[in-house]
Amino acid sequence: MNSVTYHFQAPEEARRFANTLVQALPWMKEHSGKIVVIKFGGNAMISEELQKAFAEDIAFLRYVGVKPVVVHGGGPQISQMLDRLGIESEFRAGYRVTSLEAMNVVRMVLQGQVNPELVSLINSHGPMAMGFSGEDAAIFTAQKMFAQVDGEVVDLGQVGEVVAVDPGPVLDQLQAGRVPVISSIAPDQDQPGSALNVNADLAAAALAVGLGAEKLVLLTDVAGLYADWPNRDSLVASIQASELSAMLASLESGMIPKMQACLEAVRGGVPTATVIDGRVAHSVLVELFTDRGIGTEVRTDDE
Repeated sequence: MNSVTYHFQAPEEARRFANTLVQALPWMKEHSGKIVVIKFGGNAMISEELQKAFAEDIAFLRYVGVKPVVVHGGGPQISQMLDRLGIESEFRAGYRVTSLEAMNVVRMVLQGQVNPELVSLINSHGPMAMGFSGEDAAIFTAQKMFAQVDGEVVDLGQVGEVVAVDPGPVLDQLQAGRVPVISSIAPDQDQPGSALNVNADLAAAALAVGLGAEKLVLLTDVAGLYADWPNRDSLVASIQASELSAMLASLESGMIPKMQACLEAVRGGVPTATVIDGRVAHSVLVELFTDRGIGTEVRTDDE
């Protein structure tokens, strides 16, 4: 079988390619050896092209010395399965109301479908990823939560908030050179043997704090935070924690958990947390390895 080698056809093309790599060099040095927690979610989870691009990004990070940790939910897949089984599902205050019946589906979809598929995609670039549930070794521990809607307390069912994180099992995997891929299910601290569906954004934030991560990155279905939605010219590139806190209650319900997660991360010691557009292929690499980044970055007030 003949081996064919292709070269750049023009010096200008070669220079552009080299410049792209050189521009990334300071950021590679900045992030090398550091832990970055990345929440994978939104429509990127149901597009084969975007799934493939995300897996390539994670493999790239690992090979240049970054220590990525992936946390995922599975909203689109869970909704599809619930519809297929005829189980009603609704969202209140940005959270999925989860009955005991629906919780069984959540477990099945996250651990039987989403997690192994994502692990397999990453491992197509080398044996590096290992899948976990947040229940495994009690990486997460959660407590049942309630939400307020129009001043009323709403029971969300089997929905919890993370109240404790054990970073040990994750750090062990990172030390071994692996990429942990963790689903957002947690044991209920008040009901042993019972599991709770936890918001993946908030779970990722709690894990980032527990790991002492350098950065939290949340993939979503919008370009970032808009100061005056739906005015698309009001996209916020960077915002301090105190400014975000002041506007949190006025945000669209779906954005509240994401921006709350960013807020909790930076207040917990993570230097920066960024919401990026997961609909853009390789958005993780653009965020980490370019000067301008992508999306909305939340930073501490003293920067």
